[in-house]
Amino acid sequence: MRNVIFVAGLVFCLPAAADEVKETKKVCVDVKDKEGKEVKDKAGNVKQNCKQIKQHKKLDGEKVPEKK
Repeated sequence: MRNVIFVAGLVFCLPAAADEVKETKKVCVDVKDKEGKEVKDKAGNVKQNCKQIKQHKKLDGEKVPEKK
């Protein structure tokens, strides 16, 4: 009985969590060896490590009043 209630709760919660999709940004960084030189592949292009990162919205706040 507990399992049925647990599964029913998950079914109702999962679609709500799927709506909160964050914007992602692809960031690539050149690969370097121990000497600091860029590593190149067979075609002569510089190798890169690419990652998908979440981009958060910046919140604007109000200036804190100064004490006298």
